[in-house]
Amino acid sequence: MPHFTVVPVEDSATSNYDSLEGINWGERVGREDAWAGRTRHGNHMEDSPFLSSADADRKTDFYDRNLALFEEELDIRPKVSSLLSRLVNYTNITQGAREHEEAENTETSRRKAPKSPNMGTLMGVYLPCLQNIFGVILFLRLTWIVGTAGIVQSFLIVLMCCSCTMLTAISMSAIATNGVVPAGGAYFMISRSLGAEFGGAVGICFYLGTTFAAAMYILGAIEIFLKYLVPQAAIFHASDHHGGDSAILNNMRVYGTICLSLMAVVVFVGVKYVNKLASLFLACVIISIVSIYAGAIKSVFQPPDFSICMLGNRTLVRDQFDVCSKTVLEGNVTVPSQLWRNFCSSGNMSSPQCDDYFNQNNVTEIQGIPGLASDNMWGDYLEKGQILEKAGLPSVDVHGAVESFGLYVSADIATSFTLLVGIFFPSATGIMAGSNRSGDLKDAQKSIPIGTILAITTTTLVYFSSVVLFGACIEGAVLRDKFGDAVSKNLVVGTLSWPSPWVIVIGSFFSTVGAGLQSLTGAPRLLQAIAKDNIIPFLRVFGHGKANGEPTWALLLTGLIAELGILIASLDMVAPILSMFFLMCYLFVNLACAVQTLLRTPNWRPRFKYYHWALSFLGMSMCLALMFISSWYYAIVAMCIAGMIYKYIEYQGAEKEWGDGIRGLSLSAARYSLLRLEHGPPHTKNWRPQVLVLLKLDEDLHVKYPRLLTFVSQLKAGKGLTIVGSVIQGQFLDSYGETQASEQAVKNMMEIERVKGFCQVVVASKVREGIAHLIQSCGLGGMKHNTVVMGWPYGWRQSEDPRAWKTFINTVRCTTAAHLALMVPKNVSFYPSNHERFTDGTIDVWWIVHDGGMLMLLPFLLKQHKVWRKCKMRIFTVAQMDDNSIQMKKDLATFLYQLRIEAEVEVVEMHDSDISAYTYERTLMMEQRSQMLRQMRLSSAEREREAQLVKDRHSLIRMGSLYSDEEEEVVEPVADKIQMTWTKEKYEAERRNRNNAPENFRELMSLKPDQSNVRRMHTAVKLNEVIVNKSHDARLVLLNMPGPPRNTDGDENYMEFLEVLTEGLERVLLVRGGGREVITIYS
Repeated sequence: MPHFTVVPVEDSATSNYDSLEGINWGERVGREDAWAGRTRHGNHMEDSPFLSSADADRKTDFYDRNLALFEEELDIRPKVSSLLSRLVNYTNITQGAREHEEAENTETSRRKAPKSPNMGTLMGVYLPCLQNIFGVILFLRLTWIVGTAGIVQSFLIVLMCCSCTMLTAISMSAIATNGVVPAGGAYFMISRSLGAEFGGAVGICFYLGTTFAAAMYILGAIEIFLKYLVPQAAIFHASDHHGGDSAILNNMRVYGTICLSLMAVVVFVGVKYVNKLASLFLACVIISIVSIYAGAIKSVFQPPDFSICMLGNRTLVRDQFDVCSKTVLEGNVTVPSQLWRNFCSSGNMSSPQCDDYFNQNNVTEIQGIPGLASDNMWGDYLEKGQILEKAGLPSVDVHGAVESFGLYVSADIATSFTLLVGIFFPSATGIMAGSNRSGDLKDAQKSIPIGTILAITTTTLVYFSSVVLFGACIEGAVLRDKFGDAVSKNLVVGTLSWPSPWVIVIGSFFSTVGAGLQSLTGAPRLLQAIAKDNIIPFLRVFGHGKANGEPTWALLLTGLIAELGILIASLDMVAPILSMFFLMCYLFVNLACAVQTLLRTPNWRPRFKYYHWALSFLGMSMCLALMFISSWYYAIVAMCIAGMIYKYIEYQGAEKEWGDGIRGLSLSAARYSLLRLEHGPPHTKNWRPQVLVLLKLDEDLHVKYPRLLTFVSQLKAGKGLTIVGSVIQGQFLDSYGETQASEQAVKNMMEIERVKGFCQVVVASKVREGIAHLIQSCGLGGMKHNTVVMGWPYGWRQSEDPRAWKTFINTVRCTTAAHLALMVPKNVSFYPSNHERFTDGTIDVWWIVHDGGMLMLLPFLLKQHKVWRKCKMRIFTVAQMDDNSIQMKKDLATFLYQLRIEAEVEVVEMHDSDISAYTYERTLMMEQRSQMLRQMRLSSAEREREAQLVKDRHSLIRMGSLYSDEEEEVVEPVADKIQMTWTKEKYEAERRNRNNAPENFRELMSLKPDQSNVRRMHTAVKLNEVIVNKSHDARLVLLNMPGPPRNTDGDENYMEFLEVLTEGLERVLLVRGGGREVITIYS
């Protein structure tokens, strides 16, 4: 134990250690917690790093001198003393079933004085777990399982089921001691460990399992009532031995529905009555088990008289006759017995017409409980309708009459080892009772592991000893008799009990009714907890209830689902169903523990230390194996239900961030994958456009061209990496809030346009610098973008500001330098939305220069989307005078065939021709415009005069544009008032500049265009003519984008060339390759 020494500080101002800005901290943190609760889907209990402090005491408002260094951040980083006091207060509050209450109910709950939890391990965990684990299977089916499977295989069944629950309990103990587990039990643990999707799916499975458990307990209670307590209460009766099963099932349905209705009314009226009766029901269970042990011990010395009647080696139904003999002596006369009359059509012994088997076999009577003399080591599995026989008794094997079949004890269902596993497993469930009560325990992190593991150990020992006692003390034919027909309709386990069989019958009836009430009480609250978490939208209505919080609507749904189990009417068919749901739940408890252990998350610090990931994986494997052993088709149905709920929550459910392990697992997997991607660049076969989209936002932080995102979503179809970036002009410290708002606006638009990717908004003093930062730094490791998508700078001709197009060209140069591909959709507002469909038309590719295959790959990717799917693909290439156009077309068709791309091929011949007057005139106009703009620029003196105005105009932080809102040059700071001294030389220079204006105009008119510009303009004009001629009606035209000139003086001319090249086309996609092959003919 560490030792601490407390040294008093001689400062009267610090005697009250909570006086440090107490009122401000309490108010502000309370407001922040409330805000966090709204923005984090109402789950402030899990999301907030500190507990709510709305109940903080109001203190004096001054700063603690000893913490003056931290006084400016005490509102968000509280003192340790204040935090600890609130933590202590929090752990003293009973949580119960109110963990997910709405915010408006917190005020009323605060006014109530919280009870101090005072339940220990025995009353809080051990006994509730015993009550939930022991149930109807122990009393009604365990003897039948031992008789059918034998002692050895019954041992194996018990070992498998109890080992599974023990391993699950170890995993559950680790999770439950890793913090406070409120109401919801397994659902809460799984949802907070594996995420909302797994939590919702398994929570629903746990709910369905608990609901079907209620149906199973009710069917068990009705079976005891109709078979052993009041048999004459049966409404339906069998007309012959063939109709016996249907009559029994109908009776079960009628009485089961009545019992379910009564129980639902009791739960609705008040759950407190159910809780008060819990002790009585537990006492019934314990007394019944004790009476079994007492009867087994007594049978060793004095076996009870329960004889069974055998005809040959066949077991007879004892309530059909009184004496186990063919004849009886009445006075001195031998007369036929009731048994004789059952098998013979004539009561005359001189000329009997009897069943052949009855005639040729003798009637014997053996003891049903011979003491420790029974031999039931090995199993005896029966088919449906097969008569129960005892090996070793002499028998003549002849066929008897069909009419006599109802006089024998026969199997009502076909039995197998897997069937018995599914029927027995519900008797091992109920281990979550302790974790559900964690809020009422004095020391939950100590009581839950000890109580749960001790309860499982106790029940396992009881089951093992019961298997041995039943197999050793009870005759095999009686054990295989499910309903006690051979022992005069007595409960088989009751024949062993002491002092009377009625102890077991009455005790098992009340314990079964109590277990059904507990299930009907717990299931609606579990559904209410799931509904209040708001992870499954259509379940929201079940989160509401009565004014006191009772889940009325959830109880109604639970009753309806339980009625489905009642209508099945067979305990042996309902038990495997709930086994599936509980096994699914236990599987994910083990998975949650294993994932948390392997990830070694910092918050994984369970107080229970005796766990290991290998044990959790073993428990998970056993759960999965037991599911398929019990019933493979039920297992598949349960998995499909869980899978559908998982996908529904993932697709439409509310997003939750609970710090779950799946997120940590995703991070670990992402890290591993990223490290593997670092080994080298992707192969050409794996290349796909990993896109960085450069977006422009307007002054209101709205996306200016959302169709850019639409185009990307159609191109990507949810595959690969997509990063959407934007730039805010300004300083980061001043623009942080603006950055957050911009990111949210972009994310909202990405969600609308169904773009799955990431958002990155950067702040830079210049937009071009911000774009360069995005191009360089976006992505991580091998998951970096290889393609940049940006919009066209519309209106650059009309703008006198050269920044409109210089940023665009600078971005083109940056992508080229970074060896990235570039796509520029022009006229993007005319591109189709995701809701449009092109039923015809073409996507035309103009392949002028080789770019690594980008022009071939992009139309193929677009055609995967439903918008472009029905468009045909055409590829045009240009042939010069010295090219063989026919051979080019053949070669191109062969190339496309090897690429497995279907497209029409056409080669366009461009003949050498003289430069037209239109081309010359167009070039001249372009150069005159450039010269005019250069002459219109301000002189140095004029820039100084207007510097102050420029500074005032740009003093506010404005939203940066990607293409037009950037400073051309940094304006140097100037004085508040410009002082200029005019010398004679300066005056003469200014006058000469003004006198030269007419001369400059005459020079502009006599300008001759540069020959290289004329040639480029000629190419642009000719190509545009050909493209417009061939592709004027195409849905989309893809075109090689020429590179910018090496000399920056020709940047403006480059923009003009691009405009001329794309004139007259509705939708154009300009494409530049990244300098590598992106498509291959090889497999």
